Amino acid sequence: VSTQSTGSSGINAEYGKQWYQRRVRAFYQCYRKNHKLERLKSLKILSLGRCNIKSFSGLEPVGDTLEELWISYNLIEKMKGIGVLKKLKVLFMSNNQVKDWSEVQKLSELPCLVDLNMVSNPIEEKHSLDQTWRAQIETKLVKLKKLDGVPIVRQDDEEEVRET
Repeated sequence: VSTQSTGSSGINAEYGKQWYQRRVRAFYQCYRKNHKLERLKSLKILSLGRCNIKSFSGLEPVGDTLEELWISYNLIEKMKGIGVLKKLKVLFMSNNQVKDWSEVQKLSELPCLVDLNMVSNPIEEKHSLDQTWRAQIETKLVKLKKLDGVPIVRQDDEEEVRET
């Protein structure tokens, strides 16, 4: 038995990582198999990447608490049901199947949304090619602070900086 310490932070970090991984798996199983998210009513972060998810249905039980939803690499084309996530601040949904502006517009139902990642969705790819993606999103989602990992700087933000 070695008496050499590895430091409590290393042990705590490893324990935290294992706990997190178990929790995420449990959350996924709960969501995917039974839609029993009502057991997790205080959930703030939910990661459901690469789960072949096609819709936002079943998220109602965490609608009042969920702040971050990581749902990249799925099959989501329609945003129906996203509006229940009233406290959602961060939505990472790259590599899905969103094609229409009418679906993106549904994100305006999220009053707290400040960080959005939609890289590699058909709509983003199409409008990034003609360089209209950022401008369109900025007009549709006026509270957004970050898009696809890049901060959004609006004219009023620049004026505030000049005044100080």
